[in-house]
Amino acid sequence: MGALTGKKVAILATNGFEQVELTEPMEKVKAAGADVDIVSLESGEIQGMNHDEKGDMFTVDKTVDEVSAEEYNGLILPGGVLNPDTLRTNDKAVQFVRDFFVQHKPVSAICHGPWMLVEADVLEGRTVTSFPSIKTDILNAGGNWVDEEVVVDQGLTTSRTPDDMEAFCKKVIEELREGKHDRQTP
Repeated sequence: MGALTGKKVAILATNGFEQVELTEPMEKVKAAGADVDIVSLESGEIQGMNHDEKGDMFTVDKTVDEVSAEEYNGLILPGGVLNPDTLRTNDKAVQFVRDFFVQHKPVSAICHGPWMLVEADVLEGRTVTSFPSIKTDILNAGGNWVDEEVVVDQGLTTSRTPDDMEAFCKKVIEELREGKHDRQTP
């Protein structure tokens, strides 16, 4: 039995996600025993990216129209520039993210993934990290941005880049194992 046996995790992504930021956490969380759904805006497949080169196509398990945060124990938000920039313009995707905070469930975001946290208005007073180019957006949203490999703030896990992946995945699993955090609120 893995540390996450019986847990269900959503990974919210759309075309243009940084491939390793989806695949690595997904593989680690599955290896720890969790069931994982790739949730997106539309059914079918979504395009991964390896920096600025097209990567693999990934099958969407569910759309944001078909799911609610109640069905999941946690949420992972991969980065890539196009991915969160597209997702944050979709009200249902933004509400899906916000609902995890309302329900005090663990949320993890890497690289440009925290753009969704800015849009969901859940960063006020929170300490987070991200890819440096969105630092100002995080500060403007009331977050405390730090330049660290991985930051955990009451069930919210963030990292800067794929270079931080090992530490990120370790903390993602730890927070999912711990479950709800009373102070994980919007």
